[in-house]
Order: sequence, then C-alpha cells, then structure tokens
Amino acid sequence: MILETSRLILRPWKEEDAHSLYEYAKNPEVGPIAGWPVHTDVENSRQIIRDVLSASETYAVTLKNQDMAIGSIGLMIGKNSNIAIEADEGEIGYWIGVPYWGKGLIPEAVYELMRHGFEDLNLKTIWCGYFEGNEKSRRVQEKCGFKYHHTEKDKEWPLMNDVRTEYITCITKEQWHEML
Repeated sequence: MILETSRLILRPWKEEDAHSLYEYAKNPEVGPIAGWPVHTDVENSRQIIRDVLSASETYAVTLKNQDMAIGSIGLMIGKNSNIAIEADEGEIGYWIGVPYWGKGLIPEAVYELMRHGFEDLNLKTIWCGYFEGNEKSRRVQEKCGFKYHHTEKDKEWPLMNDVRTEYITCITKEQWHEML
C-alpha cells in the first residue's frame, strides 16, 4: 500500500533503500533515543530492511519530489506492538533523518497513518510511546492529539541492552474524529 500527504509518499521499504537508510540511521542522534542501535554499514541497513522494515504496515517516508527514504513510520497492530494492546488497536512508531527535523514532516506522516488506521483498518485506539529524554517525539505526539496514558518505568529494552522509562500516549477513534 502507498499512502500520500501533501508533501510525502509513504511506501513499502525496498532493499534498494539500504544506502539512504544507512545515511540517516548511522547518526547516533537518531536510533538510540528511539530505541534501536546505530546502523554500522549499508549491509546492516539492508538486513534491517529485510528483517524489520519489511513488516506489514511499515513505510519508508519519502518526499514527493524524490523517491529516497528519509525516515520510517509503522503501525504495529495488536500483539505485534511493544505495548500490551487489543487486536483492534495499533501502535505507531516513527523516526526521520536529522536534516529533516523541525519541518513538520513526521507529524504529517503520523496524521496520515492515523487516518489509515482509523478509516481503512477500523482501529479503535492508536497508541504511541517515547522514551525519557526524547522531547522531539513527545512534541510530535502532542501535535497529533495523543494524550498521556501511563508511564512504564524500569522497562528492559533488549535492542539497546538497557533499562528505560517510556511514556505511553494514545488517541481513540472518537478523539481523532473530534480533531477533524
């Protein structure tokens, strides 16, 4: 599936995206704060595309005028989520390369994935989370209408082999409709 906004195309990841993925995912400002390790080389990025980013409802974020992956956004439904949620609920995760920070691109992508989740997939609630210290992610969630739900302290995070505090937010289909 391909989703479109005024400035973005959200499309499935391709192995050919490995070079652009590595370009942004090698930056230590991007992955660790979002909960995943810095990519080590293009082949590492290619393997991540095969093993992680090829999942259903996971999209490369690309600018409309260029088909180059600059970030990623995904919707994990039901038991595929990192949060204990119901089968008719989803969790959004996202990141974008540093050169594209502060341009409103990820909120734009999140709004479209929310629309897709609520309208096309008929989800009743969409969840999101951010780790302590990730103020950019917190702001994205606030801008998109997510409301604080709870905090998970001392959460073991195997991808980074550490323990974190995660703040969990959510928005219901009814709350989303009220925003429109």
